[in-house]
Amino acid sequence: MWGGRFERGPAAIMEEINASIDVDKRLWREDIEGSKAHSAMLAAANIISAADARAIKKGLDMIAGEIASGDFVFSKRLEDIHMNIEARLKDLIGEPALRLHTARSRNDQVATDFRLYVRRACDEIGDAIRELQRALVAKAALHAATVMPGYTHLQTAQPVTFGHHCLAYVEMLERDRTRFLDARKRMNECPLGAAALAGVPYPIDRKKTAKALKFDRPTANSLDSVSSRDFALETLAAASICAGHLSRLAEEIVLWTSPHFGFARLTDAFSTGSSIMPQKRNPDAAELCRAKVGRIAGSFQSLLIVMKGLPLAYSKDMQEDKAATFQAIDDIGLALAAMTGMIGDLVVNEKAMREAAMRGFSTATDLADYLVRKLGMPFRQAHHATGAIVAIAEKNAKRLDQLKLADLRQIEPRVAADVFERLTVDASVAARASYGGTAPDNVRAEVARWQEKLK
Repeated sequence: MWGGRFERGPAAIMEEINASIDVDKRLWREDIEGSKAHSAMLAAANIISAADARAIKKGLDMIAGEIASGDFVFSKRLEDIHMNIEARLKDLIGEPALRLHTARSRNDQVATDFRLYVRRACDEIGDAIRELQRALVAKAALHAATVMPGYTHLQTAQPVTFGHHCLAYVEMLERDRTRFLDARKRMNECPLGAAALAGVPYPIDRKKTAKALKFDRPTANSLDSVSSRDFALETLAAASICAGHLSRLAEEIVLWTSPHFGFARLTDAFSTGSSIMPQKRNPDAAELCRAKVGRIAGSFQSLLIVMKGLPLAYSKDMQEDKAATFQAIDDIGLALAAMTGMIGDLVVNEKAMREAAMRGFSTATDLADYLVRKLGMPFRQAHHATGAIVAIAEKNAKRLDQLKLADLRQIEPRVAADVFERLTVDASVAARASYGGTAPDNVRAEVARWQEKLK
């Protein structure tokens, strides 16, 4: 494979550490696609004959069929997907196969294949994010007015609607989706034709191959073309952030489905049992989604460390780029699919959510706002007075709306009976009608906007 420079083959352990076919064989579609574009360009530039290009295309199509059907035999001795395909091509078509590698190197070949693969992954991940967004929007539509406790520090803060809560994740996921889109735009340049590191002396047409492979343009610097993997790093960074968002949602599902919260239930489709405790319903799918961020962020760190000290241009260290990237792409795809299924499966306990929202003096801020708006108090003064009223309620084990008017007037004599209209959880969420707020009408409007956007 390496030609006349070497008299002997590699040691067995060298062959083992050097081979990447077990990992990079999933690039076979991209490798065949790139080789077809390259040979067509070579023929158009009169570097190889049209007959050779036709033979190469026919042979590559045959190889694609063999791999797709499972009949192709991969050889570790041939190191990687590129040499496996080229060797099989020679078996099938003979001498024309030997002309395919004219004006390219495995360096620009793998850089092109890898970009094609990661580009497609960004598209597929974006589609998967859309599906999860649709599931969340559908759930928000059902629960635009379902009141639940909102938390800060995991302590009861103010009432919100469950629909509003779902839409918060829709917004996060939209930022995730656009991060993948941005990464895709930046990686959409074609390295093919950069060769090993310096370009080639042949009259190739790199714009032609870039267009054939649906890239926006060729890469502008041959050294950068073969030595950069920031497109994969950027994709893994986007995947890590997205996985973090999924992990947060997964944690909430774990909490909501616990008996202590009782806010929601997963059916048998997304629950498991215990080998010893027959009463258990474990939210294992959510827990596994929560854990995926460790693997995905680990892949990002792994590739970052591989690349951090490499001089230009290509080094064999870069062979380690694909295992980490493929693993992270697989993991984020699986996590998104599992989360989409769980959101659709989730059965909400509206009564439990409402009862929880009514605890913990969640409408205290509404009382402070009443003192500001009705009595003209400075907010800090209203905050202090409300705190004193909360202390009375806590001492008497009552909610704020269960106090007597006289209790409130101990602290602020000007309080009128209409204050109690403001202290229900429904009144609280309805009052939050500012842009971006939790009011049911806001949620319904946002649901309609997202439904239109997600068509």
